[in-house]
Amino acid sequence: MTDSNMAELVAAAASDKKAWDIVILDLEGVSLIADNFVICSANSTTQVQAIADNIEEKLEELGIKVLHKEGYREARWILLDYGECIAHIFVDDDRRFYNLEQLWGDAKSYTYTE
Repeated sequence: MTDSNMAELVAAAASDKKAWDIVILDLEGVSLIADNFVICSANSTTQVQAIADNIEEKLEELGIKVLHKEGYREARWILLDYGECIAHIFVDDDRRFYNLEQLWGDAKSYTYTE
């Protein structure tokens, strides 16, 4: 599976649970952390958890397990680390505060559309 396919799978799984403003950052050549970030917004902590759960479930169905997960209990920003792709699921206020798109401004960014 290519890195961009992994990012597309993560974005699609987030979209299934009504995540919005889904952006894929291509970090190749910019960072050694990962090849892609998928960043999305949700309206509530309950929705943040539902999005994270769906991403985990969809990728597990393909035999891809999350390597590391943070923020699930508070659910204002959940990070799911899949190695080459890291999902960031935010409550919208926190997303605007942390502004990862600006922080990683050297990366190419793509808006996910179904």
